[in-house]
Amino acid sequence: MDIPNLRSPSEKVGGIYYFGRMLDKIRIHEAGGLPAEYQKNLGEGFDGRCVRFLRIDYPALVERVKEGGSDGELLDWAFSRGRKPDEEEIEIWNEFMRKRGWNDEATPILQKRLGEGGFEDRRDIQTLFAYIDLDEGR
Repeated sequence: MDIPNLRSPSEKVGGIYYFGRMLDKIRIHEAGGLPAEYQKNLGEGFDGRCVRFLRIDYPALVERVKEGGSDGELLDWAFSRGRKPDEEEIEIWNEFMRKRGWNDEATPILQKRLGEGGFEDRRDIQTLFAYIDLDEGR
């Protein structure tokens, strides 16, 4: 499903995967354009992992995003409200997220989503990030 202004989870903000996508989802939802199937996981799933990684509260992030600001300003806010991970922690986060669904406990979820999307024959899609990009037409 193509959702305008929703970036790939692989795009980085401040060197961190997924944070920008989470901001996009909040912004698109606030504008009334986020499909219902995306709304049920707001603040959960990868969103939940991201806010826990940064040690911030998702509802507080939503309120801050509503106030406006660039991605960089919002990331600085997150660092000041939660924590600022060091370079190694960011590397570990990025590699965990980038590979999620590949030969781990999330593999059955990936296989289920591939089947639901009619992509069960796509053996080249081995991670949840790759599935998201496929499903969204990237």
